[in-house]
Amino acid sequence: MTNRLGLSLALAVALLSVPGAFAQKAGAQEPKALKKKITKVVRCDYLLYLPADYGRDSSTRWPVLLFLHGSGERGSDLQKVKVHGPPKLIGQGKEMPFIVVSPQCPENESWSSEVLGTLLDEVEKKYRVDKDREYVTGLSMGGFGTWDLTMAFPTRFAAIAPICGGGTPRRAGRIRNVPAWIFHGGKDPTVPVKESQDMYDALKAAGDPDVKLTIYPDPQHDSWTETYNNPELYTWLLSHSRAERK
Repeated sequence: MTNRLGLSLALAVALLSVPGAFAQKAGAQEPKALKKKITKVVRCDYLLYLPADYGRDSSTRWPVLLFLHGSGERGSDLQKVKVHGPPKLIGQGKEMPFIVVSPQCPENESWSSEVLGTLLDEVEKKYRVDKDREYVTGLSMGGFGTWDLTMAFPTRFAAIAPICGGGTPRRAGRIRNVPAWIFHGGKDPTVPVKESQDMYDALKAAGDPDVKLTIYPDPQHDSWTETYNNPELYTWLLSHSRAERK
C-alpha cells in the first residue's frame, strides 16, 4: 500500500515536471480564454489651431475641425501639412471659428481611424471642446480617410466634408444620419468621380436627410482649393450639431 501510494506521488511529480503534460489532447476541440494586458503606444504629430477668442472666455466650448491631408503631405515634416486646406489658409492669416486639428500621416502609411480617434480624445481632454460640434474633412487620401473615420465612429461627428475620396457604399446605412457634403472634380484622372457619386447615391438610398454632392465641371484632381476657399462650407458645417440627432 505504501509502495503503491509512493509510486502514485512519484508519477504525479514526474508529470508535473514534463512540459505540456497536461496540454490539450491532439484532435480535440476545447474552450480557451486569453487574458493579457497589452500596452500600445500611439504617436501622432499634428498642427493645432486655437481661435483668436479662445482665451477670452473660459466658459466657451469650441467646435473642432479635423483636417486630413492627401498622400503627398505624408512624412515627418509638419510644414508639408500647410500645403493645402485649412492649415494653408491659417498660415496665410485667415481666422477660423474652430479648433483646427491637422495631423500628419507617416510616410508610406494611410490614415488610421484608431490613431485619429485617440487624437480627438486627447484634444477633448486638453481643450474646451464642444463635443456636439466635431467635424471632419479631408482631400484625396484624406477624403478616403474621412469616410473611413466616420464609419468607425458613426455617432461622433456632427457633419463631414470628404473631397475627391471614396468610401464603402454597402456600409452607407451605418452613417445615414450624418450630414455629408461631398466634393469632386468632374475630370479627376486620379480618383474617379464615381467614387463620390456612389457614396452619395448610397446615402440617399439609406435615407440620409442631409447629403449633398458638388461636382465641379472643370477641375481635375484639385477640387479642394475651390472647396476650402468657399465660406459656405464652414457655415454649412457649423449649422449642424449632434444635439439635433439626440
